[in-house]
Amino acid sequence: MTVKIIVCVKTNMDLQMVRIKNREPVLEAIPYKVGDLEKNALEAAIQIKEGGADATIVALTVAEANGKVKETMKEALAMGADEAVIVSDPALAATDQAAVAAAVAKAVEKVGGADLLLFGEGSTDNYSGQVGSRVAELLGVPQIGYARKISLSDAGVRVERSMDDMIETLEAPCPAAVTVVSEINEPRIPSLMNIMKAGKKPTAEFTLADLGLDAAAAATQKSVLSNLAEEQDRKHIMIEGDPEAQAAGLVDALIKEGVLGR
Repeated sequence: MTVKIIVCVKTNMDLQMVRIKNREPVLEAIPYKVGDLEKNALEAAIQIKEGGADATIVALTVAEANGKVKETMKEALAMGADEAVIVSDPALAATDQAAVAAAVAKAVEKVGGADLLLFGEGSTDNYSGQVGSRVAELLGVPQIGYARKISLSDAGVRVERSMDDMIETLEAPCPAAVTVVSEINEPRIPSLMNIMKAGKKPTAEFTLADLGLDAAAAATQKSVLSNLAEEQDRKHIMIEGDPEAQAAGLVDALIKEGVLGR
């Protein structure tokens, strides 16, 4: 069977590189990467293709216009996507899930639709878990969430997911949208050869205007009032004496704080 799989990718700051100063995150010079759950979604698409499906895998992202997005999407291409679609616009610097979903839906239509749309269950940074469902609603296709196993057949897509007290198996006709959880697979690390090939794979770029969307309407209607790390009070306990006495004092202090058991 011949299928087209679009994997929706969010390029995130590498949160492992974020540092806190005066309770505020320091975001300057933080590298970007493909989100963790998006890597799971991409790996799921690659495994479907490797399982025998005649599949074309398209990695699609919606992001603010900056020089990092195109470079980050090479990671998705190196993993195994056949081509990339980038929707970038200055208006997307301050937007929300509704506007992102609208851009994704229009981009999917712009490139001729897809048999299967794959999303991470939530993004690494905000984890709202909204975009996959919103896109499915806009495109009028069925959506299944929390997938830990995906397979395709002539009848459509079959998804297995874990619920509180059961394993649930669902089927839906294609085109369909599926959001995945991290348990579905272990994303591969691209080989050096595939990293070198990534830059030669086709990449299409669109603005919101190219998709018939109003940039002004993409502006979010909400604002972040505060983004502060929790205060961490230090006790500044000084333990005096020789090394043996200091070690004993440290153990006693940790026991009193409940860090160590007796």
